[in-house]
Amino acid sequence: MPHLAAHRRDLDQLAAMGRRRSLAPRRGVDFSSNDYLGLSTSPRLAAAVADAVARGVAVGSGGSRLLRGNDVEHERLEDEAARFFGCEAALFFGSGFAANAALLATLPQRGDLVVHDALIHASAHEGVRLGRAACMAAAHNDAGAFEDAIVRWRTGGGTGTPWIAVESLYSMDGDRAPLDELAVVAARHDAMLLIDEAHATGVWGPGGRGLAAGLEGRENVISLHTCGKALGVEGALVCGPAVVRDFLVNRGRGFIFSTAPSPLMTVAVGEALRIVADEPERRDRLAALIAVAAEVLAPCGVTVTGSQIMPLVIGEDGETMRIAAAVQAAGYDVRGIRPPTVAAGTARLRVSLTLNVGEDDVRALGDVLREVRR
Repeated sequence: MPHLAAHRRDLDQLAAMGRRRSLAPRRGVDFSSNDYLGLSTSPRLAAAVADAVARGVAVGSGGSRLLRGNDVEHERLEDEAARFFGCEAALFFGSGFAANAALLATLPQRGDLVVHDALIHASAHEGVRLGRAACMAAAHNDAGAFEDAIVRWRTGGGTGTPWIAVESLYSMDGDRAPLDELAVVAARHDAMLLIDEAHATGVWGPGGRGLAAGLEGRENVISLHTCGKALGVEGALVCGPAVVRDFLVNRGRGFIFSTAPSPLMTVAVGEALRIVADEPERRDRLAALIAVAAEVLAPCGVTVTGSQIMPLVIGEDGETMRIAAAVQAAGYDVRGIRPPTVAAGTARLRVSLTLNVGEDDVRALGDVLREVRR
């Protein structure tokens, strides 16, 4: 079809670069998912959803939240999430990508400035692209770089509100943002602080409330808690001042014009929050697994990050995928990550630790990595 010739050429170019992606079924021991607490197969989640079905909770929402799609279960979850995370109000989205994009497309206004971490998620880039504010990247995890960017903007005549956008725990490097330092910068410059807690929610912070738990409830702090990772379900909760929730309901096109998430999913998310509160031993077990992995995998070249995400940076795309394929053939699901997801020259294996594996699995993975790299 000549109409799609350009698309075929683009795919061919990706293939020639070793970067063409394809879908593959899950197989092997799980070292690639974000199901950090092993909740996706939790009997408690299944029972909560089954009970909801039995009492007549709808599978589908039937429309957007502003039409007939606003179920009592949506509002119940948002009230519970606001209490759990310690914020004034919460708003539930169908996915973390949709929530992040809506936040940055809607909240910063014309004349404002968005300063984002250089390694922030693609969803944030999409939101900034759709928004009206100017934007610039700051060096990764460098609070001084964020401040310098704001100062330069002010010196150049910027008069609006600065917005600092970061992740609390980065998905490809497994390192943490200097949130306390960034909060000081935000306070000094009357800036808003947007914190994507996607990979910290449920795992880190007091009671699993995230690495930004100590900042929740502040007037200039907005957090995003993804539900499809450690919580084991799907969707995302935007937490912050009530005016943020109301503004997104009135101006957030990604919220207004989307069919509401299934009411059954809100039941599952609420139960996941209760599991996180009721079963702290899950976090303890994951912490123990992280310690074992640090000991076993570091000699294989894996970067010890102190988190459940540990990259093995190879560098070259083809070699990365060769090693990934060999590890997968040995029965261990570790995925190769290539540009543009990561910077050119930093292709890697992303080792993700979850409660779907045990210490013996980690040690066996170490043996396989040593053999494959040899």
